Amino acid sequence: MSREPNYEFQEWWNKQREKNHDFFTNYSNNANEGFLTVEIRSLNPDLTTEKDRSRSARQLSWICLLRFQQLANSLAWITNSFLLLLRTANRRISAADSPSGSSASRLYRIIKFFLFLVVLLLCIELVAYFKGWHFSPPSAASAEAAVELFYALWLEIRADYLAPPLQSLANVCIVLFLIQSMDRVLLMLGCLWIKIRRIKPTASMEYPIGRVEIGNVDDYPMVLVQIPMCNEKEVYQQSIAAICIMDWPKERMLVQVLDDSDELDAQNLIQAEVQKWHQRDFQPAPDFLKKTIPHFKGNDDLALVQARWAFVNKDENLLTRLQNINLSFHFEVEQQVNGVFINFFGFNGTAGVWRIKALEDCGGWLERTTVEDMDIAVRAHLCRWKFVYLNDVKCYCELPESYEAYKKQQYRWHSGPMQLFRLCFLDILHSKCIRSHFQTGRAVGLTKS
Repeated sequence: MSREPNYEFQEWWNKQREKNHDFFTNYSNNANEGFLTVEIRSLNPDLTTEKDRSRSARQLSWICLLRFQQLANSLAWITNSFLLLLRTANRRISAADSPSGSSASRLYRIIKFFLFLVVLLLCIELVAYFKGWHFSPPSAASAEAAVELFYALWLEIRADYLAPPLQSLANVCIVLFLIQSMDRVLLMLGCLWIKIRRIKPTASMEYPIGRVEIGNVDDYPMVLVQIPMCNEKEVYQQSIAAICIMDWPKERMLVQVLDDSDELDAQNLIQAEVQKWHQRDFQPAPDFLKKTIPHFKGNDDLALVQARWAFVNKDENLLTRLQNINLSFHFEVEQQVNGVFINFFGFNGTAGVWRIKALEDCGGWLERTTVEDMDIAVRAHLCRWKFVYLNDVKCYCELPESYEAYKKQQYRWHSGPMQLFRLCFLDILHSKCIRSHFQTGRAVGLTKS
């Protein structure tokens, strides 16, 4: 049974070949291909397009719903955080009613009043923004509503009473910034000069390296080593042990453990470890005393020999790396330049050797501030004692690795100097030590190496 040829299909096939002439030519010219690939397309593309458009609209609606849900979650989170902040602030402020002293409660009352005033002024600013008063500020004479009158008065107060002192404070901050910048530039130039001229403190004598025989200890002065501790449960063993390897005659060295621990377990552990000696927090080398003590020979006005800190955990995390950059500038530039040119710098609290006569002359250790080291350094300088900084003698220590420990350290380092400033400011003004110090301009044991 014969079939008639399908002229419609043949006509459609010829049209497709004309449309895709290049496509069929490339495949026909390829000698490696033994077959012809034909791409068959749908005859009704409009139906597929309409179907895709309908799906896109549905997907768009779902995306909008998801966006609204995310926005609602964000608003709920912000609201909960704000409420939590208010509850925390209320709890902290209400704690002022506890028996902590009248000054603290008065401070919290001032904080409450200031917070209420700030919120009130913020509401007034929002009303002024929506009313358009920022573009055409009202005056007190033309004000109609109470809010408008209050806003006009607030503008006058800001312009007449708040703006001038704030501008003055801004100018003072600019001047202080310029002074500090000049100080940093001078310190760096001084450090560069020290490096070029190879200036460093030199001792008039040196002690031999190695253990000292029993009969040859008369040339070694008596040294008192103090190890301060406070609840050092993790580091007390290492904090007490390095003294055992100190290269110094044991009969010429007295060791004191200054334990301020308020925990009974820590006290028992430190007492049990008192026969060994070290400080992990600060680890002096065995020859630490032999490198620092000789600088006191022939320098009767020398009170302190300070060594440099080096950090064993400086690459632990980002926080320790940033602290290492900051403190390295402090020791390499500030301490060294001040020690070379003016023989004064702040005692770092450890890794230093003090002359006992200087401690007695300036009143000894006092507990009036949280920075006893800086306090005694200022008082010793006012009594005309001189300091020497050894940049090549290192004492290893650890940096705070967590933010909580770093915050506690920085609070003590920043609050203590303000306390000391209030206590010593008048003494510094009345002292003639600074004037005579710059007139003499004599450095202690400084030579070129």
